[in-house]
Amino acid sequence: MTVDVDVLRAEIQKTYTQVSTAPQDEFMFPTGRAWARTLGYPAELEAVPEATVESFAGVANPFALGRIEEGAVVLDLGCGAGTDLLIAAQMAGPRGRAVGVDMTPSMLERARASAAEMGLGNVELHESLIESLPVADASIDVVISNGVIDLVPDKDAVFDEIGRVLRPGGRLQVADVVIHTEVSEDARDRIDLWTG
Repeated sequence: MTVDVDVLRAEIQKTYTQVSTAPQDEFMFPTGRAWARTLGYPAELEAVPEATVESFAGVANPFALGRIEEGAVVLDLGCGAGTDLLIAAQMAGPRGRAVGVDMTPSMLERARASAAEMGLGNVELHESLIESLPVADASIDVVISNGVIDLVPDKDAVFDEIGRVLRPGGRLQVADVVIHTEVSEDARDRIDLWTG
């Protein structure tokens, strides 16, 4: 692959900074609470503050694969403004923990503010790449991710990290874009196609 990974990350960060700071703008992908409801999100969505949900840019509903058990430790890869993270935190309850990782500071600010507004003391946030997680080995019960792994060129590194941090018997609940045909070399090098 000849795409410049640093340029790609910068462009992705630029796009999602805009989603978090100007969610009313038009994007090439759907956003907001109405979109999350269309995807069949659980009732916990209603408790998530508008400041977070208006920046929701997921591609599907990872909770359709199962609820988070009370007391579980959940890791959200590319948590963005925190919609999935804050739903997971509610499900995990005060005995559980929801850890969010994202590379976009403005998204993390939204997630942090909304967690505080909701009074969730079980939320932990990290500014990091999902290819290099700031999480201990075998410390996570459930890894969730929504429309993020497709943005990372080195998917092997992401899945290696998931394998490292999941406890034995842990679960992976991913909602993402899947392409069933080979993508041309030209298309793989076009950053605008990566960022949506």
